[in-house]
Amino acid sequence: MDQKYHPAEIEARWQSVWQKEKTFAARTDPDREKYYLLEMFPYPSGRIHMGHVRNYTIGDVVARYKRMCGYNVLHPMGWDAFGMPAENAAIANNTHPAKWTYENIAAMRRELKSLGFSYDWDREIATCTPDYYRWEQWLFIRMYKKDMIYRKEAHVNWCERCQTVLANEQVESGDCWRCGDPVRQKNLKQWFFKITDYADDLLEYCDRLDGWPEKVTTMQKNWIGKSTGAEIDFPVEKMDESIRVFTTRPDTLFGATFMCLAPEHPLVETLSAGKKQGGEVAGFVERMARESHADRIMETREKEGVFTGGWCINPLNGRRMPVYIANFALMEYGTGAVMSVPAHDQRDYEFAKKYGLDIIVVIRPEDTDEASVAATEAYAGDGIMVNSGDFSGMDSASGKEAVIEYTEKNGIGKRSVNYRLRDWGISRQRYWGAPIPVIHCDACGAVPVPEKDLPVVLPEDADLLAGGKSPLESLESFVNVSCPECDAPARRETDTMDTFVESSWYFERYCSPHYDAGIFDPDDVAYWMPVDQYIGGVEHAVMHLLYSRYFTRVLNDLGLVGFREPFTRLLTQGMVCKETVSCESHGFLYPEETDYKKDAPFCARCGKEAETGRVEKMSKSKKNVIDPNALVERYGADTVRLFCLFAAPPEKDLEWSEQGVEGSFRFLSRVWRLFQRWAGRLADTTPYTGEPGGLPEDARDLYIKTHQSVKKVTDDIEQRFHFNTAISAVMELTNRMNAVEPEKAEAPMEGVMRYALDMTALLLCPVVPHIAEEIWAATGNKPGTLCDQPWPGYREDSLASATRLLVVQVNGKLRGRFEIDADADEETIKSRALEDPNAVRFIRGKTIRKVIVVRDKLVNIVV
Repeated sequence: MDQKYHPAEIEARWQSVWQKEKTFAARTDPDREKYYLLEMFPYPSGRIHMGHVRNYTIGDVVARYKRMCGYNVLHPMGWDAFGMPAENAAIANNTHPAKWTYENIAAMRRELKSLGFSYDWDREIATCTPDYYRWEQWLFIRMYKKDMIYRKEAHVNWCERCQTVLANEQVESGDCWRCGDPVRQKNLKQWFFKITDYADDLLEYCDRLDGWPEKVTTMQKNWIGKSTGAEIDFPVEKMDESIRVFTTRPDTLFGATFMCLAPEHPLVETLSAGKKQGGEVAGFVERMARESHADRIMETREKEGVFTGGWCINPLNGRRMPVYIANFALMEYGTGAVMSVPAHDQRDYEFAKKYGLDIIVVIRPEDTDEASVAATEAYAGDGIMVNSGDFSGMDSASGKEAVIEYTEKNGIGKRSVNYRLRDWGISRQRYWGAPIPVIHCDACGAVPVPEKDLPVVLPEDADLLAGGKSPLESLESFVNVSCPECDAPARRETDTMDTFVESSWYFERYCSPHYDAGIFDPDDVAYWMPVDQYIGGVEHAVMHLLYSRYFTRVLNDLGLVGFREPFTRLLTQGMVCKETVSCESHGFLYPEETDYKKDAPFCARCGKEAETGRVEKMSKSKKNVIDPNALVERYGADTVRLFCLFAAPPEKDLEWSEQGVEGSFRFLSRVWRLFQRWAGRLADTTPYTGEPGGLPEDARDLYIKTHQSVKKVTDDIEQRFHFNTAISAVMELTNRMNAVEPEKAEAPMEGVMRYALDMTALLLCPVVPHIAEEIWAATGNKPGTLCDQPWPGYREDSLASATRLLVVQVNGKLRGRFEIDADADEETIKSRALEDPNAVRFIRGKTIRKVIVVRDKLVNIVV
């Protein structure tokens, strides 16, 4: 072994070995227990970022660990390659989306390979290739023929900058999830997937997803938004029309004094036609179309509306009710109409007060005077029904049932269930996406493309039009076709599919990516699916994760798969964060634009003192980003991997620290020197694997420490994914090993040391695989890669030793605790305290003045 640790040389060598030997190629083998590990595949944006590195490092540790545990592991990688970002980048860089995407894929593939991830690259897919989206189009046709898809004109979320429709899940706080511009309402013909047909099933199974974080299943439950109540018809005065409402409080029906319609409701124009209010109504509708969804649902926003000039009749008491349009009434919830009960709904109360509308109390809390109810605000709770005709005196629960039965008996209403979830609009008026396989014929209507003519290939030689507008509509060679049914001239559908369609089934395609006789090989999917461990961001809870669950149900109902849930376990990793630095003249600064003088930041461009801002998620807009490639070049891939795993548990946010990266490199350098000191001496030594009882005290203590470390690391990876504490355990073990001097070691200690060295290499293998392979080979182990070795076990009779719990203080304040062997020396205790994750947060970037050890009690770090 070289005297010095040279990561670049080591990592290149072992990556070459793994690639040449196809070490991580997976094969279907029914005789072996499988383990499918998958991280959410990336969008090929150009370069990987630290969020990618952290996510994929977490997954790689689990994949390598499970492989060493004897599982047949599938760990694939590919590219979520369609979508608006490629178009937007192409416009900005004056290039073609296809060229931009394929170049980025090549660059990111090189970067991922440089980090030593154990991917089966033979299974690589890119969703923008016809070989992939051919089967998506095939599935679309199967769904269309099974009445799972429909096309209709609808009010949709429209982003003017992106020139496309967005699903509700893609509108974030009223803005486009991609470009951040405000979203407005627009009426367009759209294709929809009937995801609402699966609302109950998706909701029910949320409680069966035991391996998912509760916060994700809660978000999905809330998004599906099941409500039980009644639908009730309010006749429109002087018209053969009625307004249907959905309410969860039929017990308050006698208190409805006015009606509010969404500005998009189809009756708005009819009610105001020919009336003096017509102009004001039209103006309000136009203004609401320009407002964001988030603004309209904001609880604190002032409630406003316009009288349409129309009236409806309360079907229970015959009351004449004015019909308004209101900014808080939404077409996507219920029926787009709200029976307004101002005494018992605060939003209605504020609206009634503003416009001088009647407020009638119909629910009285027990032991409360009716006159005091709704005196200053609405009462929204349950109670006793009053002013409700024959229903007066009933409690709310009984009254709800009684009112529903009455409406059903008299044909004015019915029991109903409502969902917040809406059918998934998948039409996008963009170029860079999978073409929708439909032909429009004047005589035959919408006709699916014959399966023999698939794929409908996206013409990659077409150029974007001004403003990013799709060229497909004006591309005669693409649009003009013959009707498959009557052979008359027809036009091809020019909308493309939402990119979330591609990511809703890619995990099944990985099982047999080169299969060309169907969407996937049924036997391979039956073996590998469902995914055992899925890893990705919580921001996908109500988009990708919900859509994937829906798509899997579709595949199940079509008889293509035998399961309904795609992911058995889910890990949502935290973000990678760093403080921002800004200059009053130049705004946010990249790290390379910042100079530090006595720990104070200065702008490298103008020399002025800069300001350190909050610690936030790394983003290009805030310029608080670190280039992973620069880190790999400087420190090596193993150091970058180690830092990502050691700095925080995977589910927590990771705060960037240059000192943390340097500390990780120093640790690997210490490991290298440890093995370098012992490698030649122990090459022919047999590892000691017997009972601890016959060993001398120092050898016995190291032997017990080694077995304890194996158990600790195993438990931390297997049970908790707490890689940080697993790494800490290996650090403690190597500290103990470094205390042994090779020149003074006798035969029993040499056997134990050889065993400890082997165990160290094995325990480090999933985390820092390149250096682990190198030190394993250097100590004379048999040929072959370390990752082919079985995961080590431990002896139950070799776990017991005296330990003590020490407190870590920073400047006298409690910051953490750690357990350490009772006989650990002072230097080992100091080292362990300085590496404690909780303490590191408070000493990072500061000068350590002294470390005070009070044996058996505490360590105080003075900064």
